[in-house]
Amino acid sequence: MLKLFYPLLIRTNKAGKMNTKILENVNHTKPNITVYDIPFELNNGQTATLSAYKNKKILIVNTASDCGYTNQYEGLQKLFEEHSDIIQLIGFPSNNFKEQEKGSDAEIAEFCKINYGVTFPLAKKSIVIKNGDQNEIFAWLSNKDKNGWLNEVPSWNFCKYLINEEGVLTHFFEAGIEPLSANVIEAITS
Repeated sequence: MLKLFYPLLIRTNKAGKMNTKILENVNHTKPNITVYDIPFELNNGQTATLSAYKNKKILIVNTASDCGYTNQYEGLQKLFEEHSDIIQLIGFPSNNFKEQEKGSDAEIAEFCKINYGVTFPLAKKSIVIKNGDQNEIFAWLSNKDKNGWLNEVPSWNFCKYLINEEGVLTHFFEAGIEPLSANVIEAITS
């Protein structure tokens, strides 16, 4: 059903310019706090930090398995495969928007692998919107006092945040921006 609905959703969003905001760190403002040392939990229970991905760009995406944008997993996987030499992609499942991610971490991982062949890392399901339990990575991504310039929380599932090789947050792409869009590819490859 989602595969049939998704193309219509994308056309409607583009026509109405909905969920298509792109924000860029045009002043190249550096973060006040490094993102590399912030711990987060992977969906397999292991704790990780982004320090393992220094010298690569990192694309962080809040995801959901039962959303009109869920087909973006396909584009994200293709992006990851085609540019794995320069980018690391990490999905952060969240149930914050209309309860579109109800599954357990194991169910989410299985859904992503079976339906979209996802091989990039998935974090443990967490809260990405601002509240006392917000995932620490998203607390950094959405607080200019930490990242240097951006206060943008995800507005829906599949918002994308790009961090460059030096740990600087460079771009925010709202949910309606396709992972393989010219804007995302240009930001990754420049």
